[in-house]
Amino acid sequence: MRPPRFNAASSFHADLKGRIKNYFTEKNLKTTGNFSLYFKAIAMVLAFIGVYIHLVFFTPFWPFAILEAIILGGLTAGIGFNVMHDGAHGSFSRKGWVNELAGISINFLGANVYMWKTKHNVAHHSFTNVDDHDDDLNAGAFLRLGPAQKRYKIHRFQHRYFLLIYSILYFYWVFFTDYKKYVTQKVAATPIKKMALSDHVSFWGFKLVHLFLFIALPIYMVGFLPWLLGFLIFGLATGIIMSVVFQLAHVLEETSFPLPDSLTNKLEDDWAIHQLKTTANFATKNKLLSWLIGGLNFQIEHHLFPNISHIHYPAISEIIKQTCREYGIPYIEHPKMRYAFASHVKHLRELGRN
Repeated sequence: MRPPRFNAASSFHADLKGRIKNYFTEKNLKTTGNFSLYFKAIAMVLAFIGVYIHLVFFTPFWPFAILEAIILGGLTAGIGFNVMHDGAHGSFSRKGWVNELAGISINFLGANVYMWKTKHNVAHHSFTNVDDHDDDLNAGAFLRLGPAQKRYKIHRFQHRYFLLIYSILYFYWVFFTDYKKYVTQKVAATPIKKMALSDHVSFWGFKLVHLFLFIALPIYMVGFLPWLLGFLIFGLATGIIMSVVFQLAHVLEETSFPLPDSLTNKLEDDWAIHQLKTTANFATKNKLLSWLIGGLNFQIEHHLFPNISHIHYPAISEIIKQTCREYGIPYIEHPKMRYAFASHVKHLRELGRN
């Protein structure tokens, strides 16, 4: 399946890029992270290590162990949002090796950064909300996330059971889809760049490290049943947090799900306007939420400028909003997270019925 093509870049896109470039020049700022990001990254990693050690080696009374398993899931998602995500986009640091190290953090948590870069940086960012090309829309037969997808009878109830499906994301990702991508060498319709020997070694080496750290060692220390309960709670919490954050940025009533023309294989808009029509922000005034989820509530800014660190999103969002107003281009935003969540539920309900 050939990847669709976009229309030629508009004057809007050129103007916007110029304004953002001028902002960083005038402020004498680098587009990458700074001390506040590095401090947050170190704090999250140390917190993860501390909770992991306490759970595995000093397992507390079961109510506290359950709470710590949930916290560990939150920290896993937090490291993914704040450390891996910027690192994989090359925006964590000006130094390439630091970005590589930040990106590899996902390998310790069970997934694989090589597969992620194709799935996220290439397929998702290039063809946002385009069915068969954006792998984030692919939930199999369990959920109908876009109007071009086939509707099954079970989808009538998807607005009620979707969190159950989201909860298994971590397990599905770590124990199935990574291996599927590795074997097929594809992410949806997007081929994966040929892997070097070091990439193969990294894939299997880190998978073994994850199996040891999250399965073998905990079972040895606490026993099978306590491990199983804790691992399930940890994985379910990770899956729900990650899924909800990502879905509230694209799978909503207000966002578009464009398809290429059947004859020309071209999409209606240029790449930048396509991103604005398929992407939404939420709760951008909530500083604590922005801090915890790595600015992914500023999803418009991230999609238009994926190589800029999330610490700059609040500032450049004002430039983007103003430019959109001048050109009459929509800028989709929900002031509260709960409003975006409600829009997501309504979208699922509508797709389940029609």
